Amino acid sequence: MLRVVRWSVLAAVTLTLLACEQAENEALADSAAETATNQQAAAPKQASPGAAKKAVLPLAILPATAFKPLEWVDLIPKEDLEALEHPPGYIADVEDGSFEDQISSQINNSLVAAADDRYQQALVSTDVVPAMNNRPVRVPGFIVPLEFNDKQEVTQFFLVPYFGACIHVPPPPPNQIIFVRYPPGLKQEELYTPYWVSGVLETSLVENDMATAAYSMQMQSFETYVE
Repeated sequence: MLRVVRWSVLAAVTLTLLACEQAENEALADSAAETATNQQAAAPKQASPGAAKKAVLPLAILPATAFKPLEWVDLIPKEDLEALEHPPGYIADVEDGSFEDQISSQINNSLVAAADDRYQQALVSTDVVPAMNNRPVRVPGFIVPLEFNDKQEVTQFFLVPYFGACIHVPPPPPNQIIFVRYPPGLKQEELYTPYWVSGVLETSLVENDMATAAYSMQMQSFETYVE
């Protein structure tokens, strides 16, 4: 468990987060909405199915340059990050991959209620960074599918910072999971393929039988991750 948390917190892809002010987001959204309105007014009565579909999109389409690269550690509040970077002795003294490591991880996760164990609290923290709300971001990660459409395309999924999270190994902290909605559907070829996911981030809690996400996103676009 320690190895997974360290990878998630300390070895996530190194990117630069260039903050976008909310005023800029609103200006972009207003501009896109005005353009859509003008186009709709100018369109003929017999609009094509594709044009009608675009007109009912719930969010304004933002330009690709609006989505700024984000590091996973930027989603962790300072207090939680400090706790994860300085694990207690009972964690640090156990050899990674050993039998004790596997057993202690399971036991410690079941004792999260200990009020004085800041490390264990950080492992299940739903605390977020308020400044991340309504930010258009571009995040690299792995897809954990949750829902599919009739074509077996993924319409809802968890985006996580490392392969196997929520499936083969315990989930990362909730503030290291993003719940993503993509109604058009994404054709996922392989579980181990990482993606760049672009969308507007929200600080909203989403609980699922598989895991809990402290952030959510309406995805606008995606592409295969390449270093």
